[in-house]
Amino acid sequence: MTPMMPTNYKKCILILCIMLPMVAQAKIADFDEYLQKRAAESYEESLNSFDPNPEGVTDDFNTLVGETLIVTHNGTRRNLMNEEEGCKATNPIDRCWRCDPNWNRNRKRLAQCSAGFGHRTTGGKKGRYYVVHDPSDDDMVDPKPGTLRHAVTRSEPLWIVFAHSMVIHLKQELIVSSHKTIDGRGVVVHIADGAGVTLQFVQNVIIHNIWIHNIVPANGGTIRDAVDHVGLRTQSDGDAITVFSSSNVWIDHVSLSRATDGLIDVIEGSTAVTISNCKFNHHNDVMLLGANDQSSKDAIMQVTVAFNRFGIGLIQRMPRARWGFVHVVNNDYSHWELYAIGGSAHPTIISQGNRFRASNYRYTKEVTKRDYAPESEWMKWQWRSEGDLFTNGAYFRESGPPLHHTKHPLVKENMIKFRPGSFVGRLTRTSGALRCRNYHFC
Repeated sequence: MTPMMPTNYKKCILILCIMLPMVAQAKIADFDEYLQKRAAESYEESLNSFDPNPEGVTDDFNTLVGETLIVTHNGTRRNLMNEEEGCKATNPIDRCWRCDPNWNRNRKRLAQCSAGFGHRTTGGKKGRYYVVHDPSDDDMVDPKPGTLRHAVTRSEPLWIVFAHSMVIHLKQELIVSSHKTIDGRGVVVHIADGAGVTLQFVQNVIIHNIWIHNIVPANGGTIRDAVDHVGLRTQSDGDAITVFSSSNVWIDHVSLSRATDGLIDVIEGSTAVTISNCKFNHHNDVMLLGANDQSSKDAIMQVTVAFNRFGIGLIQRMPRARWGFVHVVNNDYSHWELYAIGGSAHPTIISQGNRFRASNYRYTKEVTKRDYAPESEWMKWQWRSEGDLFTNGAYFRESGPPLHHTKHPLVKENMIKFRPGSFVGRLTRTSGALRCRNYHFC
């Protein structure tokens, strides 16, 4: 559904708010007619993907988690993960596909499994399989068939898999086109010691089960971003994954660490995004949601951050949000060095069922951090904590109006309302990239 907004405002978004700022921020040196059209179409798609009732989406998600955790007396245990039988799926996203020993033959079942704001994401489900067998990345204009760069720049939907384990050193940003799934299950795929992955002006992309680390800026230059377009890019920032003016994106079971800038950025009017089952280690600015305090186009940003582990050597931004609506649910946070969840420009942040373990340093016990606004202003922002578990002195400073659940899913039977944070260890214990084997539960 398209959000309700004045016609003149929408025209501003599509013409001025995209065309001018993105020239400076999109790493595009030549903002040609092709890219202008892509920018306008992409933002229109983001508007269509915006949900005017985000609280309903969060309640749907909580209901799904509750159903996974319930063990009743009528034999529903077999409907959950059954560790005695070898399946280690512990949350509703994983339970959707990981208990199938023939997952390798049924790879596209994954497309049915996203939840949260990115729940409509199906990636390359409607396309053929594309097998990457060559880890090289030598030609930015005419990429070699069989390489990841060749796969992601094709025009049609593709489900991209890998013939064997490999390490891919990207010479420039990997610019992914719409309707793609990058699926690293069954092998070990590292994108490392080079540039990162960029989703810009696209829709419907899944990134699943890969390692991304040690990402550095690339010099830029002439780079193919589609079969029918080659553009001139400026130097990249060194982000591991950038989601720029894109919608319906799902990032799942990805292990991320050590990038020059951020590990994941979701910016410039991106929306309908789920980041789930990922593992984050060894980084400063972990996750940025919203480009800057002046980027009002990020008012439509809606992101679910679920079942992730924020672990060793992390400092801040887990996430840092601006403008939009962020549902942070059932994540495991340990020993952040500055803060865990922050923001500015009045975002809505709903934190539910997370486990927060503060470090021993006395000045970093607070989970939250607000920037660039006096307390009289940020106290109006809706930042609410429900069912979170706090240890070692951690605390969440709430603000804004209380939650009003549209479906009232937090009932006693599923324990979400009272002790959901106690389930986090179980829900997140297999976060990050998985080492799946054919003909076995993943």
